[in-house]
Amino acid sequence: NGVRTALRTLGYDNDTMTPHGFRATARTLLDEVLGYRVDWIEHQLAHAVKDANGRAYNRTSHLKDRAEMMQGWADYLDNLKAQAKAGNVIIAKFGQ
Repeated sequence: NGVRTALRTLGYDNDTMTPHGFRATARTLLDEVLGYRVDWIEHQLAHAVKDANGRAYNRTSHLKDRAEMMQGWADYLDNLKAQAKAGNVIIAKFGQ
């Protein structure tokens, strides 16, 4: 897995960060912070449709919408990075 290898190369161990952790974080923030539709997010994460009828009949892909969503995600991450560089971030170590 390329993402896992990159994380280990950057010094993150499996207890600190996993590829699934990135996916879970993205799933949560795309929904709760950025307000994107859950069905677009689930498609982007390649999650299966939960009900049998949906799997049988739903052939949507929402490619244009998902492309816009991923640009919004990239813009959000760029903004976080810019805030960190500007010193607008408080670093805390909770639970230690």
